[in-house]
Amino acid sequence: MVSASVKDVAALAGVSVGTVSNVLNRPEKVSVEVTARVQSAIDKLGFVRNDAARQLRAGMSHSIGLVVLDSANPFFTDLARGAEDRAAAENFTVLVGNSNEDAARESAYLDLFEQQRVRGVLLSPVGNVIPRLEQLRRRGIPTVLVDRQTENMSFSSVAVDDLAGGEMAVAHLLSLGRRRIAFVGGPESIRQVADRLSGARKAIDAVAGATLEVIATESLTVLSGRAAGESIRFRPEAERPDAIFAANDLLAVGVLQGLMLLGGVKVPQEIALIGYDDIEFAAAAVVPLSSIRQPSALIGSTALELLLREAAAEDGFQPTQVVFPPELIVRASTQG
Repeated sequence: MVSASVKDVAALAGVSVGTVSNVLNRPEKVSVEVTARVQSAIDKLGFVRNDAARQLRAGMSHSIGLVVLDSANPFFTDLARGAEDRAAAENFTVLVGNSNEDAARESAYLDLFEQQRVRGVLLSPVGNVIPRLEQLRRRGIPTVLVDRQTENMSFSSVAVDDLAGGEMAVAHLLSLGRRRIAFVGGPESIRQVADRLSGARKAIDAVAGATLEVIATESLTVLSGRAAGESIRFRPEAERPDAIFAANDLLAVGVLQGLMLLGGVKVPQEIALIGYDDIEFAAAAVVPLSSIRQPSALIGSTALELLLREAAAEDGFQPTQVVFPPELIVRASTQG
């Protein structure tokens, strides 16, 4: 695939190469009219500013971009490690960006990786980024989704079956005789959260008399979980759920803190609690957490392998979806 050059942009805009350079690097020196003309030419030609030109003159880029939802979440740390280990074996490096569940920040990282002409991108998306990923593909930069699938399977992906995982978590709580279940998590615009909640609802629908309360959070952090746990602890005892399914382990740790603060609520005697991901310190919580395990490092290494396969393929590459089964890990927070 031949990319447009600065000369191509200058020719289409009817200006000099120096003027195009000024628009890109010193826009204050160029009139609004000329800037608009150059920008229009850039958009028509699909020109991408090349900050890695020296490297690319020597050959293909050996960098891969990875954007995760939350770098503070050990699940994504392990996922990145799996991708890095696999990349190193093929003499590639991984550049990691943290979207922090922010769509604008995610977009900025994708722009940066496009400018750097990375060999490909691994992405755990915040929302609907398919149009942006299609643009990257047209520029010769493949993308593999991690921890999520696309609706139309138009991109390769590696994930765990979150619908099954959510159903498994709540079915476990129901098997203990719990019937007033609360789901703590959000925002639902994050596909993983929505799928885990859908699975939870499926399990509830299968048991007469079971109810599901949704306690929405603004993020998937310990602090958000603690706020949810404290709000439950301050309720009259009769109005509390008897079990909680948290959308990830960070939330579950926070919920545990909020419930048990000052000895308020006993886990699991009064409220059973299960998380999701089975991060390393779930087992080391003050009450070891039951969780739904995802093979985080394997997700990362598998996604990297799919990405390299697509990057090396000729036209006609068929996207591949890899879905790992979730695994229930039972600890003291549900069966103390």
